[in-house]
Amino acid sequence: MDRVMKLASERAVVIFTLSSCCMCHTVSCLFCDLGVNALVHELDNDPRGKEMERALLKLLGKGPPVPVEFGGGKLVGGTSKIMSLHLGAIRLGYGGVSCWQVIKNNLLQ
Repeated sequence: MDRVMKLASERAVVIFTLSSCCMCHTVSCLFCDLGVNALVHELDNDPRGKEMERALLKLLGKGPPVPVEFGGGKLVGGTSKIMSLHLGAIRLGYGGVSCWQVIKNNLLQ
């Protein structure tokens, strides 16, 4: 858990992924398309990746442990949370970077 939190606080946005996960790729691309320079940490390329995966699952409480996003060192959530924030912003008529602003504002709550 300590390693996850340490990595999560190294950059403004950190995404924990697996290199073979299509949803991980999709979420990483979403952040990139929104102009967010996220640190993408692939757990399968980390010697302590399995341990970190278990820690992420414990933090999330349910669902797949990746992809999971942190902003400002705080847990944002997994795919469903990010996509609901993103789609909610689109439904409200926000576009582009404004969508990232909705996600950022959610971190402050």
